[in-house]
Amino acid sequence: MKNSILAILAISALAACKKNETTVVDSSTDSSMMAPAMDSSMMPMDSATVSGTTATMMEQDKMFADAAAKGGMMEVMLGEYAEMNAMNANVKALGKMIKEDHTKANEELKTWASTANYMLPTKMDADQQKMVDDLKMKKGADFDKAYTDMMVMDHKKDIAAFKKESTEGTGDLKAFATKVIPTLEAHLKATEEAMKTLK
Repeated sequence: MKNSILAILAISALAACKKNETTVVDSSTDSSMMAPAMDSSMMPMDSATVSGTTATMMEQDKMFADAAAKGGMMEVMLGEYAEMNAMNANVKALGKMIKEDHTKANEELKTWASTANYMLPTKMDADQQKMVDDLKMKKGADFDKAYTDMMVMDHKKDIAAFKKESTEGTGDLKAFATKVIPTLEAHLKATEEAMKTLK
């Protein structure tokens, strides 16, 4: 009797999964960069249709939080590496500043995630890891140039993403993005200044 009830429950569960299968595929088409901990059934492409199961968190907020967490990890790692390995004193100082500022921002993001009961990614994506690995292979002046080039490109992207969240995001995450923008702009300016000192 017990076995037949379990069999009926299993068949019902399979039927329910098949019923929702197309929705899951459709809703996750563009979410390959999302953190694996997120349930794709709670990530519809139209954020207006988000049901209240994830504390009514908008898609924009999820995408931003994941990107900020992974980008922050990369900035800290690269900054630490630049602080230790850069040949130019300005690039060393830049690496130290970026490492410290992004460590602080990462901690603030983790505090938000803990309060919001949201699971942030715990590692960088493959492209970011490749950037780190490629930079580690460089030495001396080549390292300094590659690092500063990377920081200019990366901070321009970061500033755009944080500005988008500061206008389209919600709640504490929107406030976090707005607060961090001046720091990112200062990093970009410092990087451009450091570039001028390279030979």
